[in-house]
Amino acid sequence: MEQLNRSELRKKIMTILYQINVYKTNKMQYDVDNILKEVLEIDNEFVKEVVYGVITYQNEINDLANKYLENWTIDRLGNTDKAILQIAIYELIYTKTPEIVCINEAIELAKLYSDDSIRKMINGVLDKIYHNKMGE
Repeated sequence: MEQLNRSELRKKIMTILYQINVYKTNKMQYDVDNILKEVLEIDNEFVKEVVYGVITYQNEINDLANKYLENWTIDRLGNTDKAILQIAIYELIYTKTPEIVCINEAIELAKLYSDDSIRKMINGVLDKIYHNKMGE
């Protein structure tokens, strides 16, 4: 099993959160650990930390996103875009990952999976959260 770098792991996290969102939207039962195993063959602490972190702090993360999304809410985003934003906000607020890395990684994912307007929206939200955090 090749070692995945953090960028590749974030793609896996995005996929996991995407699936959880789909299950929740359709009011289906799911087991987070099973989804983790389906998406990632190896046990990975970083993936677990971020997935469970986003689940644990989902309300806080979504509130923060909504605070900075202009005339929009996170619930109106597609599952992929929502996952990208949630991962980045979780990492920005709750981990020691350097802020610039959190933002750049989210933008890279958005370049791959989101359209331009959503990418700009994600960038704007993260930029505002970052500047607010730095201004504390």
